[in-house]
Amino acid sequence: MRLPEPSRLLSLFLTVAGGLLLWSAFPDAGAWPAAFVAVAVLYWSLGRDSARWNVLIGLLFGLAFFLPHLWWAHESTETAPWIAMSTVEALFLALFGALWTWVRRARFLRRRGWRLAAAFAVLYVAVEQWRAEVPFGGFPWGRLAWAMAGTPTGRAAWLGGTVAVSLLVAFAGVLLALSVAGLVRGARLRAAGALTLGVAVAVAPLVLPLATSASAGPVETPDGAEVYDAGSDLAEDGTLWAGAVQGNVGEPGLGAFANRAEVLNNHLEGTYTLAEDFAGELDVVLWPENGSDLDPQTAPDVARGLDAAATAVGAPILVGAQEFPQAGGRYNVSLLWQAGSGVIGRYAKQHPAPFGEYIPMRPFLRLLSDQVDRVTTDMIAGVNPPVVEVPSRLGQGGYRMGTIICFEVAYDEIVRDAVLEGAQVLVIPTNNASFGFTAESTQQLAMSRMQAITTGRATVQISTVGVSGVITPDGTVVRRTGLFAADEFVTHLPLRSSITPAVAAGYWPGWVVGGLAVALVVAGVVGGLGARRRDRAQAAV
Repeated sequence: MRLPEPSRLLSLFLTVAGGLLLWSAFPDAGAWPAAFVAVAVLYWSLGRDSARWNVLIGLLFGLAFFLPHLWWAHESTETAPWIAMSTVEALFLALFGALWTWVRRARFLRRRGWRLAAAFAVLYVAVEQWRAEVPFGGFPWGRLAWAMAGTPTGRAAWLGGTVAVSLLVAFAGVLLALSVAGLVRGARLRAAGALTLGVAVAVAPLVLPLATSASAGPVETPDGAEVYDAGSDLAEDGTLWAGAVQGNVGEPGLGAFANRAEVLNNHLEGTYTLAEDFAGELDVVLWPENGSDLDPQTAPDVARGLDAAATAVGAPILVGAQEFPQAGGRYNVSLLWQAGSGVIGRYAKQHPAPFGEYIPMRPFLRLLSDQVDRVTTDMIAGVNPPVVEVPSRLGQGGYRMGTIICFEVAYDEIVRDAVLEGAQVLVIPTNNASFGFTAESTQQLAMSRMQAITTGRATVQISTVGVSGVITPDGTVVRRTGLFAADEFVTHLPLRSSITPAVAAGYWPGWVVGGLAVALVVAGVVGGLGARRRDRAQAAV
């Protein structure tokens, strides 16, 4: 069942409206049902059998979505890099428009219905997957799945990760469009069937057996202090008592780290605040990315400050810092610092952000914007697994903590690798100071929630300025901080070693979707060529 083909002018209007609708589905607006409507609008807008036209439709839809969605890039740099980043991401939607034109020419898709919806969903998610991998390692921001944290559909991450969630959203969105098409054409029975199937697809993940906690939430200790339980009743290997410090900065935006000593001191003070109520009771204290830009391994005064704070609180501190090896470049590291011993665990970021932490094609890009010179030393990719072992304060061995730094939370393979390396909880140290009061931090919190569901692990996102949060294994947020405010909290994290189906599946969901998409494109091209030959033959008779 097809919707009436809209005029070109109406298509352009719908395309821009659809992109804006998709933007509204994500934090901060968080109107997640809009994602299904946006997909339906995109499907209708791509109704013409013209690859060139549909390239334009996809590009406009992508720009209408990514420009507001990535506004934080403008906040942290300037107009040109923001527009360039948004345009590159939108070009993948333009590619999708062209590919969809060819795919739907496949003979087995010419009878419209659920098969068409499934093909659209597979192709859309395959393009999402490719966008998460290229260029320069990809950029997964804006995946449909990230809008589904805390929704019935989002629970599918436990089964198949972000690929499964995006598939369900895209499939249900096209079914919504087919339902409207049925109503417009008077086929009420077909319309009801498509709508029923779409709703069923969206809510079906409610039946999945996620690890849901009855104990999660704030708990008051006997001495009146507050602890946030992230689902201790779900523990399989004991529990981890973690303190977390959001030290804040004096100046939001581009100048946030002009005074490195201030940022370090803020986090030291927050650690001493934790020590007032929890000295000797914590397994670890979590600091954010860049909690100390100065490397305590080479700065004796920083080392002394960490030693004193770790001694006062009676626990090692996970410190975000920068290392500058003699060979050049720099590492973005999370260092587990123990008083008197120094570094007892280390993770270096595997996926530095291109154009933010290192500059590809620097001479060329300098011609377009002098913002490239803000990154004076390119970051080097780490190679060690994203796991740090925390010694038990009770002398009962150690705990394995997944340490995924900042934007790495958007890359499924890094989070999955942490769990396969034995991570029993996840920690996401991040630095959102340069993004100001934008939605970047809440977008990232939504990703952390989805990764908690995907892996079945309690998760802590700890930021320099917020938003920080404590997340249960089913994605529920039990503690959330505000933006640009100093804060500290203590959480009781269940240690878990069971492997979810999504983690066990590894790369396969993405590979299968990509392979199916290629097969659909081939089938569509072949079908289109066959139709043209038949048309020529009939014209010749």
